[in-house]
Amino acid sequence: MNFVELFKKENSKFLKEYEECIEKVQLIKDDKSVEGQLRNYFLEVSDFILNLKRITDNVESGDIEKMSLEEIKDLNKDIFKDILLENYDMSFANPSFAVSTLGKECGEALSLIYTKLRDRIEDAFSYKIFNMVSPIKLFVNVYEVLSKDEKSLEEVKSIITKDAYDEDSLKTELYLRRYFDTSLNYSGHIIKNSDLNDLRYLYKYDSYITEREVKIAEFFKNLSQKKIDDMVNTYVSGYVRGYELAKLDLKSKKYVNIYYSIGFERMAKYAGIEFEKIGLTPIYTLYQEYFTNRQYKYDHRYDYGIYFTDEYTQMRMKNLKEISEKYSDELGLYAGPAAIETFGEETFEPKNKEEAISLTKEQLKLDSKFKREFGITISKALKRSETSFTIIAYPTPDIGEDFEAIFNETVKLNNLDNKLYAEIQQTIIDALDKGDYVHVLGMGENKTDLKVNLYKLKDPEKETIFENCTADVNIPVGEVFTSPVLKDTNGKLHVTEVFLNGLQYKDLEIDLKDGMIDKYTCKNFDKEEDNLKFVKENILFNHETVPIGEFAIGTNTTAYVMGQKYNIQGKLPILIAEKTGPHFAMGDTCYSMSEDHKVYNPNGKEIVARDNECSILRKTDMEKAYFNCHTDITIPYDELGEISVYNKKGEKTVIIKDGRFVLPGTEKLNEAFEK
Repeated sequence: MNFVELFKKENSKFLKEYEECIEKVQLIKDDKSVEGQLRNYFLEVSDFILNLKRITDNVESGDIEKMSLEEIKDLNKDIFKDILLENYDMSFANPSFAVSTLGKECGEALSLIYTKLRDRIEDAFSYKIFNMVSPIKLFVNVYEVLSKDEKSLEEVKSIITKDAYDEDSLKTELYLRRYFDTSLNYSGHIIKNSDLNDLRYLYKYDSYITEREVKIAEFFKNLSQKKIDDMVNTYVSGYVRGYELAKLDLKSKKYVNIYYSIGFERMAKYAGIEFEKIGLTPIYTLYQEYFTNRQYKYDHRYDYGIYFTDEYTQMRMKNLKEISEKYSDELGLYAGPAAIETFGEETFEPKNKEEAISLTKEQLKLDSKFKREFGITISKALKRSETSFTIIAYPTPDIGEDFEAIFNETVKLNNLDNKLYAEIQQTIIDALDKGDYVHVLGMGENKTDLKVNLYKLKDPEKETIFENCTADVNIPVGEVFTSPVLKDTNGKLHVTEVFLNGLQYKDLEIDLKDGMIDKYTCKNFDKEEDNLKFVKENILFNHETVPIGEFAIGTNTTAYVMGQKYNIQGKLPILIAEKTGPHFAMGDTCYSMSEDHKVYNPNGKEIVARDNECSILRKTDMEKAYFNCHTDITIPYDELGEISVYNKKGEKTVIIKDGRFVLPGTEKLNEAFEK
């Protein structure tokens, strides 16, 4: 793909300004009038910008395709060297270093600017000059101010704020176009136009390439075509089955978003081909969850705090609504995501740095409100109630020396017998449908003691409380789930160790009162205030409280045994881990924004427990209905004392006792434990 020609029209308005900015950057690099650490900052960032220019020059000339493996490796290292773990402590991209050398206000601001520039690496590779000018111009403007007076920090803040306002319209447009505009799909260009046997393609991503990514790509390169085809068939079939079970019209859709990780290009490519056969155009999106230096990403998560005000959020929402309307027809053709997730990565325990920009209490409240409104607007624009999805996961070599064995076991896991599990799970649902509430107890060190109030059926012959989940939207097979009634859902949820969204939690405790989080803590940090902040930020997403949106019983004992066999329980993704015991989701229900769409189990019964006392408020006060989060927390079988369901007469039916299924008709699930 010729990016120079592709973006010729969009770039034409910015090329002159881009060249002028680059000339100024070169002058900044050579200027010795600024002294000390401030000069070191401008030198470091100037070098980075000139490296971006080096990329655009090579793309323009076509030389990027002629680079040897060693040459493009060196380019990759030059771009990322300052944020690699061994260099990060002395980099201005690190807010701790920036603040310690430049002072609090100056260090925060300049580290933020550097990060904005680092976000333009993909733009350089895809020759999107039009999206590179803004941060380079910001850098130049701030230099011109500080070179005259190093104390002009209020003016610097004003320049940063103005830039955030000025760039938002383009930023929002590009964000929305990524759902349907294949010309912007740089990852798709790599997958469709690269020789995947020539690993030079890896180094054209906006990510540092290590032996990890090379090993994954090499592994996939050597897989048989039959194995790739089988994996793709499981994945694409699950997506189609999700539409069929939800009784949605897939033929009315045009675009599917394939999420994948570096090294998985071969699977993603053939998945795209299969999706095209059923009339869907693939848009490829690269997962950025695993980053060489995750602390860098964590340090800058609240950079927008410098200019985050109510006025700013109103401006962003105005742009979002206007541009969503502009592309309403195209966005309505979006079919939903098809995600290929990974697991096995090293545990990340983030450090809370005082020097990193943080949000005030007022900003945190505003942030929660803004993200909720943003999420609702996006859901409406994409007509999410008319879409479906699928998620599948595979291990990476980080998981250890048993990688290939675990990979093969995972492939088998993803292909377990849907029919068999559907029948067993229906037995569990039949017992639960007679219940008034469920009681969950931990055992050993697990202190869970939780009562989950269930929806009350009006017509048991035609209705059901729980969804019978097979391998469609969530692969592999193995759970039944519901939206609990919040009132009278009370008690403690406790797990001794759990990994959620790549973060480890030690002794996580959540107390529920009428279905809402009342108290919470963990033991990750020495200071209790840090533990509370960590949970609030990453599970409550800075809301004061959120409801329990889901209660589920996982039935995939095969997955649990695989975790035990290879000692990888802590590395299983939530997609698999949630099937290895009961799990509880904090946040919105599984039917968020789609509650009015009727869904059915394979036996034809309508799943009626789609709302709770929060989501039903969408009919009167949308702001109070949704929280824009959903975090699954699983109690593993070995920490599970009992799951029992009680009917209105107080009669008890035990489903699981001491980590084993005891309900008649579910005994086959215990066979995996015995092997």
